[in-house]
Amino acid sequence: MAKLYLKFESNVLKEVPVGQKGQVTIGRLPDNMLQIDNLAVSGHHCKVYWDSDHYVIEDNSSLNGTYVNNQRVSKQILKDNDSILVGKHVVIFRDEWHEEESAPKAQAAMPSLPRMEATVVLDTKKAKEMLAQARAQHAATSGTPPETPAPAPAQAASPEPAPPKPATSAPAPGTPTGALTVLEGKTEESHYLLSSKLTVIGGSKMATIKLKGSLFKSPPDVAAMISKGETSYFIAPQDRKTPVKVNGVEVSHRQELNEGDVIEVAGVKMSFAMQE
Repeated sequence: MAKLYLKFESNVLKEVPVGQKGQVTIGRLPDNMLQIDNLAVSGHHCKVYWDSDHYVIEDNSSLNGTYVNNQRVSKQILKDNDSILVGKHVVIFRDEWHEEESAPKAQAAMPSLPRMEATVVLDTKKAKEMLAQARAQHAATSGTPPETPAPAPAQAASPEPAPPKPATSAPAPGTPTGALTVLEGKTEESHYLLSSKLTVIGGSKMATIKLKGSLFKSPPDVAAMISKGETSYFIAPQDRKTPVKVNGVEVSHRQELNEGDVIEVAGVKMSFAMQE
């Protein structure tokens, strides 16, 4: 039987079985079989289902995309131990039935996914690193690496090596990257490099650009989000009571940002630019 294990900060939050009939929907709204209550997740983000002789994950045109083993996908065949990134959460796919069929000499069934100590993730910039660490830690504790079998783990003196960092964690040299420079208002920094797939603007502790507000008025936890495309950046308002303006004009939907645009959110003005 296949299962999906929902994880956040290396803690297993929920497990959902995946059968060969019907489908498992994943998203922010409560009508999903696997609900992820986070604003970085679309209402109906993606789904997992059986197709002929394998399981498939399919993205439902979500805003921030669905990633399998660090690669953005629209539709992808799933293999045992694949890591799926949905917003800031990781979903581990385990296909134990196929694993037993392909390896009849195994001594016992695959153990259930262990609960690991929490690794604090401060903001969205850590999302891909969290995915890579989760895969590495899971492989180390279960003894089943995701790609090729490894020799028997030594339980003696030498410490375990640090989990590898994903090769795409930093932009390639010469690739233009968006940046925001604070013109007015209170934030923790005066300049922000938009190197993540998703940048959260608000008063939340998890916000990438944290708004400080004033003595009598606090900014919303999530006022706006900036998503990174292949070559462009897009801003979208997230709080009905907090208008988002671009060049003095209020935006109500997702809007592409251009060089020199001035963004205003909760009394903070920032200029957008692309830099090498």
